Amino acid sequence: MAEEACVYQISVEGRLDASWSAWFNGLTMTCEAERGGQPITILTGPIADQSALRGTLNRIWDLNLIVVSVERLDR
Repeated sequence: MAEEACVYQISVEGRLDASWSAWFNGLTMTCEAERGGQPITILTGPIADQSALRGTLNRIWDLNLIVVSVERLDR
């Protein structure tokens, strides 16, 4: 059974500007107020399937960022 792309919102500690969007396959990046002294970057957009989600999380891991949350916004 083929999966449909879902929109995800991934929050990470730290500040990433829009220039990182291409590295994260075009996900939209916004920075929120600081949480416990750290800025929070929100990555939002469609992710094709679970394999692509894992790839995105691996990129976050490669940057040594702390994941605050991962939320699927729709199906």
